[in-house]
Amino acid sequence: MTAASDSCIFGPVVSRRLGRSLGVDVIPFKTCPYDCLYCEQGRTTHHTLQRDHYLDISRALDEVKAFLEGHVPPDFITLSGAGEPTLHTGLGSLILQLKEITSVPVAVITNGALLWQPEVQEALSAADVILPSLDGGNEKIFQRIDRPVAGISFSQMLSGLISFRDRYKGEIWLEIFLMEGLNDDDASLRELASLASRIRPDKIQLNTVERPPATKTVEALSIEGLERCASFFDPPAEIISPRYPLPDEREILPQEAPILEMLRRRPCPLEEIAAGLGFHRLETSKLLAQLIREGKIREEIRGDITFFSFVTGDE
Repeated sequence: MTAASDSCIFGPVVSRRLGRSLGVDVIPFKTCPYDCLYCEQGRTTHHTLQRDHYLDISRALDEVKAFLEGHVPPDFITLSGAGEPTLHTGLGSLILQLKEITSVPVAVITNGALLWQPEVQEALSAADVILPSLDGGNEKIFQRIDRPVAGISFSQMLSGLISFRDRYKGEIWLEIFLMEGLNDDDASLRELASLASRIRPDKIQLNTVERPPATKTVEALSIEGLERCASFFDPPAEIISPRYPLPDEREILPQEAPILEMLRRRPCPLEEIAAGLGFHRLETSKLLAQLIREGKIREEIRGDITFFSFVTGDE
């Protein structure tokens, strides 16, 4: 099987949690055990918990090496992308080999669906930071929001998060994704806070809808709403907010290929594209307009932010 595009790496993207993050994607587009209501990638097209060797990891390593030879090192190398990385049976080997070629810390963004499997826990053991998610405090909300594939229960998922904390020596940053009217009521928050205390992450980070979600009816929480939710956790949870670093002196004219690689993975606003890739903002805006005219990308306004998305061949 092949990955979502010709390149395994994308970015660096400006991550709200990881700074300038070089993404590594070794899973085909929307191959995932979940079909989350809020996913910025859209609906899951390959709903599975079957682990496989989806892509030759040597290809990903070669691309990372080539990037590091020609660029300032990013803050993190992050295994993420358009699918669930723990589905790759070569994930552990990839992490170990990345650690051999660079001192840049390795992070893995995962939905945590497969952490109950000992082989997945072992695969993640050498990473520096694991960023799993927890969206509901009971089976009903878990099924409603995450819509897991058959074979994954709430209790199974939760036991995986707890047991992984017991064996993992690195940092765990637990993301809790909140949506208005779905999991932001007092009872839901008390359940989430109780479970977080059992999981014992190094950080609890609250997120909400920012990019266009898979289900258009999903609504974001206000900043005031997030602040109220944060107070349910002890210590109070960290609220993740967009942060776009100022362009530095390495700012260059934009190029089409890296922009398209970034947008294949997720919709992004102009500021994130320009800052993450080190491109001149005004010239990036001009190139985005050209790519829209050519039908390669599209724009979508959510709130007061314009996001740009990759146009697939099916659209």
